[in-house]
Amino acid sequence: MRGLGARHDGGDDGPGGPRRRTLGAASLTATTVLVASGMLLTACSTGGTGSRDEGAARADEGAASAAPPPSASPSGDLMNAKRVDPVALIKADPKIGERFKSDLKPCVADAYPVDTSYGNLTGSASPDVVVNVMTCGDAVGIGTYVYREESGEYKNVFMVEDAAAYATIDRGDLVVTKQVYAKGDPVAYPSGEDVITYRWAGNKFTQHDWVHNEYSTAVGDGGIDGPAPAESNGN
Repeated sequence: MRGLGARHDGGDDGPGGPRRRTLGAASLTATTVLVASGMLLTACSTGGTGSRDEGAARADEGAASAAPPPSASPSGDLMNAKRVDPVALIKADPKIGERFKSDLKPCVADAYPVDTSYGNLTGSASPDVVVNVMTCGDAVGIGTYVYREESGEYKNVFMVEDAAAYATIDRGDLVVTKQVYAKGDPVAYPSGEDVITYRWAGNKFTQHDWVHNEYSTAVGDGGIDGPAPAESNGN
């Protein structure tokens, strides 16, 4: 074949010439591989010229594995805090009128129309408690209260008793939503809402932000008016 013929130097007489050159080349290649392998092993063992410094890598891995575990955060302590009785808080609150307390009754059996949220609003060691009181029939908010633990007792530090008010905790802020009704609005379809954000400053909540949203009157209680569908005569 032409490939093998080109490897001959021409003038190589004797039946064993080409074979000796082949064996010689193979021996030279094997020797080169062994020398290169020896140099690579030597470089790795000294750790100074190899592609990876094994000593430094082991030191880094040891430092990473020896990192101390994270300590418990205050948020975890708040999550594990004892829950309170929101109805008992309302009944014992001197800031709430007696008439309101007497009207607070179970809707069915012992289920009160009360929603309760826990979170960190005031920086207290115990979780703050947000209580929303609603009507039984329409679940419309009629009062919202925030209680903060002070000297082992929960005290009222914020209250809104406007109709259709509801408070939530949003990333450390107190957000109060008030539904806005125009004359003739059904309970289920207010004309808009006010969203007021409060933040704890010193020893009280102060208003931080306010947003007013107006709802469309074209949808919600019957949809958009349009032409009645044509009656079919069966044809």
